[in-house]
Amino acid sequence: MSETANDLWAGQFRKELVDNILPFWMRHAVDRENGGFYGLIDTDGNINKQAERAAVINTRILWTFSAASRLIGSDYRETADWAFDYVTRAFWDRKFGGLFWTVDHDGEFVSARKQIYAQAFGIYAFAEYFRATDNAASLDFAKRLFWLIEDHSYDADYKGYFEARDRDWHELEDQRLSEKDLNSPKSMNTHLHIMEGYTNLLRVWRDPSLMAKQSELLRVTMDRIIDSKTGHFKLFFDEDWTKLSGHISYGHDIEGSWLIVEAAEVLGDAALIARAREMAVAMARAVYEQGLDGDGSLFYEADAAGKLIDAKKHWWAQAEGVIGFYNAFQLSGDPKFLTAARRLWDYIESKIVDRAHGEWQAKLSPEGRPLTTAEDPDACLAGPWKCPYHNARVCFEMMARLQEQASRKNAS
Repeated sequence: MSETANDLWAGQFRKELVDNILPFWMRHAVDRENGGFYGLIDTDGNINKQAERAAVINTRILWTFSAASRLIGSDYRETADWAFDYVTRAFWDRKFGGLFWTVDHDGEFVSARKQIYAQAFGIYAFAEYFRATDNAASLDFAKRLFWLIEDHSYDADYKGYFEARDRDWHELEDQRLSEKDLNSPKSMNTHLHIMEGYTNLLRVWRDPSLMAKQSELLRVTMDRIIDSKTGHFKLFFDEDWTKLSGHISYGHDIEGSWLIVEAAEVLGDAALIARAREMAVAMARAVYEQGLDGDGSLFYEADAAGKLIDAKKHWWAQAEGVIGFYNAFQLSGDPKFLTAARRLWDYIESKIVDRAHGEWQAKLSPEGRPLTTAEDPDACLAGPWKCPYHNARVCFEMMARLQEQASRKNAS
């Protein structure tokens, strides 16, 4: 890609971020009456002010606007501050520590379960807010969550982490992240995002215990969770890492491919970096060969034989695909990965970006038609899982990576 094309592409990411994604949340999602952010905005832009609010979306909003404040400018600091205040006030359990799973629109907890996935996003967000503001309280919250996870979720026998605990950190019979997931003691998804949270915390807190735990988690991920024969993640496990499902999640594969490299690089272990980079290219290659539709978009899920289970186009998977394929291009130099990243971004711009309401459509039919909330309750502009994290992150990441690529060319 030429320097001019490189700059033009970087400009597209910046424009999408500052003209569409971030303004949507600032204008439409902030609840000035009750604090925090509305829990649901449907595909027509209608706000449900009474909807429950989830820890996941609120910590992801905190991460997004903290990163925007740090990387783009001070215009986003107020929303980051607003999110930090809300997460610490409404979601933090002052009796037992950790983050509640859901609260109502008044900020009273509805589900007090301690889903480890949500605690990991708390670490991710609090570390980022500290990076943006130097707020010592935020770093303290992140450290406390790290120790709570290690004290109550870590499996000392087989390594890795259990999925969930009740409010006072005792075992739960039902540990599922959602109704669509298996009720398994361990999952790829939770481990991936613990690793992601620990990566961001390591950027601001080089504690020996954290470094040791991240090193172990990377090894567990590459030894137990990634199938080196297929290049895909295994998704659900028993306590001893017995695989409980053969399904393939193309979005998680391509997301995880670049996150393991980031984790290894931030940790700074040369052997793990080399291994993660090799695995990342193998995972991207598997998704490239098996998970792409003819229009360049990413299928969602397949069974163990590769037969499609869900051919819909989920917004987050497309966003992660851009980063994952570009990361594979940076590591391998193979131009097919650059082409795949470019085609995915073109698909996002033409099909997924909501030009009428702002933000992105959550789900599209296999043919590329946006689904409405009436057709699929998970299709929305804002909801328990729909937030500015994946789509803002692809903009942050690609702006930085394209700048890095241009700098390398200029230096050569």
